[in-house]
Amino acid sequence: MPDLNFSIESADILPYGAVPTLLFKLRIDNRTLERVRSIMLKVQLQIPTAQRPYSEEEQARLWELFGEPARWSTTLKPVLWTQTTVLVPAFNDSTLVDLPIPCTYDFEVVSAKYFHALQEGDIPLEFLFSGTIFYTGSMGLQAAQISWEKEAHHRLPVGLWRALMDHYFPNSTWLRLRRDIFDRLHAYKMRHGLATWEAALEELLPEVTSAPADTAVPATAVSVSGLSAPVLEKVS
Repeated sequence: MPDLNFSIESADILPYGAVPTLLFKLRIDNRTLERVRSIMLKVQLQIPTAQRPYSEEEQARLWELFGEPARWSTTLKPVLWTQTTVLVPAFNDSTLVDLPIPCTYDFEVVSAKYFHALQEGDIPLEFLFSGTIFYTGSMGLQAAQISWEKEAHHRLPVGLWRALMDHYFPNSTWLRLRRDIFDRLHAYKMRHGLATWEAALEELLPEVTSAPADTAVPATAVSVSGLSAPVLEKVS
């Protein structure tokens, strides 16, 4: 049975994708003599959040996910980013495989909130592998399961994730709203003859009291559904 070793050689932006996508280069080495015919490779990608330091600003931005930094010894848990499957073609000793990972700017998704909160440094990533190997053995074509112990680690620069989002959404951030809130905001925009959504929010945001700099409030995208009561009354 093939004994496989996995490693991530690099990561880059997929320039022309339907959604923002990071393209990882996955190296697979076969340490036995059996020829690999194909692999149905399952990949689970996790973020071991405790494996990097955080500035005071990042700690404030991560308050929504992990609470106050004083509690991080118990709340700073690994975050599941995504799961995907890749079909690896035949090879003998070693092969390099494209591993595309779609990314989202939806702030309802934990990974997007986490990435957006980071300002600098690297993001620790853990790739966990499973699946089925089809190989040529002494009895012809055979199949075996990949050991759950197989994994790879990579440090993704925060700047690369930001560059990815700037490439697909230049100077923009996506915000999902409840339909009734959107309808009220839309009606407000039309009633006041405002040309853009930004103009409508600019009209409303001065009514929101800014939090003191030393309070642990996450500085993420503005959520209209979380605006204060006076602002929502103004929208109405």
